[in-house]
Amino acid sequence: MSSIFTKIVNGEIPAYTIAESEDFLAFLDVMPLVKGHTLVIPKKEVDLIFDLESEEYKNLWAFAQQVAKKVGKAVPCVRVGVAVVGLEVPHAHIHLVPLNSVGDMNFGNERLKLSEEEYLEIQSAIIHA
Repeated sequence: MSSIFTKIVNGEIPAYTIAESEDFLAFLDVMPLVKGHTLVIPKKEVDLIFDLESEEYKNLWAFAQQVAKKVGKAVPCVRVGVAVVGLEVPHAHIHLVPLNSVGDMNFGNERLKLSEEEYLEIQSAIIHA
């Protein structure tokens, strides 16, 4: 059964795409911890990040680095934090979270509810950073 992320890759579910390559996709989290919270995934459906082949794993992190730099330029923050949790969706993914305090990375926090307009504004800012 396809994960929700595979359905995004296949265009079955819309997403606020930030960046895309042949093998990877970055998009805004629809249940963000903070504005600009971005997910980076391999297009290939792999449950655990450590099950990626070594070259895919390195390339995923290189892609995430490029995206994180754009997020850091576009979203006011002290730095962009990184987390790999993997409990929510059975598809390898990296969380890029703009941080102004360590509490911004607490996955137990209530998630933001943003409007379509806010998502589009953030998406545009990151794409054009």
